[in-house]
Amino acid sequence: MDDRIRSIVAELEKAAEDAKAAFGSLSPQQLNWKPAAESWSIAQCLDHLIKTNDEMKPIIEAKLRGEGNSFWEKVSPLSGFFGGFLKKSLVNDAKKFKAPSKEIVPPSEIVGDIVERFREHQQDISDKMYEIGKLDLERTVVTSPFLKLLTYRLGDALDIMIEHEKRHIRQAKRVLETAGFPPGEE
Repeated sequence: MDDRIRSIVAELEKAAEDAKAAFGSLSPQQLNWKPAAESWSIAQCLDHLIKTNDEMKPIIEAKLRGEGNSFWEKVSPLSGFFGGFLKKSLVNDAKKFKAPSKEIVPPSEIVGDIVERFREHQQDISDKMYEIGKLDLERTVVTSPFLKLLTYRLGDALDIMIEHEKRHIRQAKRVLETAGFPPGEE
């Protein structure tokens, strides 16, 4: 496994550990608490990450089965640009985006086992990275599951996934720090 894949696996593990440390002891009420009606709860942030990553699964699976780049993925002149643009926009919450698909918008109330489900999800992705690492991350191009015009290199897609996770973990931590966050049960 190359260093880039090792780094991605380490980031996935770090996100899982970070979520457990920050949110693992919270009650379902605390996990579902929202600072405002239009804000997301901690549980919604984690659920959104699972759903978003799940949208990429069929695309990655197709590449692992040996399905090459589609015609558009081969000819799109902006694959490198889109990947770089998305990565930069996610770092340090540079720009706020609206979820691009209703499928990845989490429901209002989420079951209290969301932290453990997130950890299991991260482990599943980490396990898959060993297979993904066999692909050429620079020459394999994927199409966004959310906007079919958008293509980017597989390596950029993985970097985007990591930055997206970091962004929503930071968002969830801000919920913890919000005035009015419900106290833990004694």
